[in-house]
Amino acid sequence: MPAGPSREDALQVADLVSRRAILAVPALLAFTCTAACAEEEGAAVMPGSKTLVAYLTRSGNTRVIAGTLQRALGADLFEIRSAQPYPEDYERHVAQAQRERDSGYAPPLAERVANLAAYDMVYLGFPIWGETTPPPIRTFLMAHPLAGKTVRPFITHGGYGVGNSLKVLAEHAAGARIEPPFVMEADQERRTLNAVNGWLDQIRG
Repeated sequence: MPAGPSREDALQVADLVSRRAILAVPALLAFTCTAACAEEEGAAVMPGSKTLVAYLTRSGNTRVIAGTLQRALGADLFEIRSAQPYPEDYERHVAQAQRERDSGYAPPLAERVANLAAYDMVYLGFPIWGETTPPPIRTFLMAHPLAGKTVRPFITHGGYGVGNSLKVLAEHAAGARIEPPFVMEADQERRTLNAVNGWLDQIRG
């Protein structure tokens, strides 16, 4: 069943939010309002409908956004996780994700949404891996038919934009109404790695 992150998780990921996350709050509030309180072109959640916030996270940035959406919308929360966890080491994680991307591999998920039919609106969040959607997101879309539902993506990236992720969504969520995404740059992990590598280069030099 969909479940929210623990208090411990929330405290841990709070430290991972960059200044860009703080500056993006007005845009995020506007994004949530279009679904929760606006009455434009049928975008509002109708009485009696249910909303799901499904997300994949690596460093925690996407989890922070997902939690904000869940609280603002009174939605159910579901974390998308691979059955086999990715390496904790950043570079090994990136290398594995690139191999899976290049081979088209869709890793099995730890669990699926049991009652997907109950939801009319799905907020789908993920970071950009290798200029595209992470492999587990492709698995999620193949395992959860979204035809007839409204999908609102929220995407984080490390400075290189959303790549071809929206094309992947359109291909794997046939029949769904895909709304314009909320996009936020959250590059502190990449910047930290670059800074440390630069320091090591100085030491070795």
